[in-house]
Amino acid sequence: MVSVQIFGQTLRAVVEESELEVPVMGPTTVKQLIEAHPIQLGPLLHYIKNREALITINKKIGSDDSPVRDGDVVKLSFQSRTSYDGTRDIPT
Repeated sequence: MVSVQIFGQTLRAVVEESELEVPVMGPTTVKQLIEAHPIQLGPLLHYIKNREALITINKKIGSDDSPVRDGDVVKLSFQSRTSYDGTRDIPT
């Protein structure tokens, strides 16, 4: 099982949970894990593709292609795209 923890009201609203336990069969990636559980996690793909979700695996920053194994903790936090991609100015 992989523990998926959801942070931020935006992400929690689309999955209606703050933490989910999902089964995993062998090594997979974050994206594959989400795609394998479309009812529980599917709505998160939009935010991951748009770089609006910060992904960590076991307290280390990851990405959608980071490997995930049984027993891992995956945390997804909503991040405004302007806050970390460096391509736009942050309004002051």
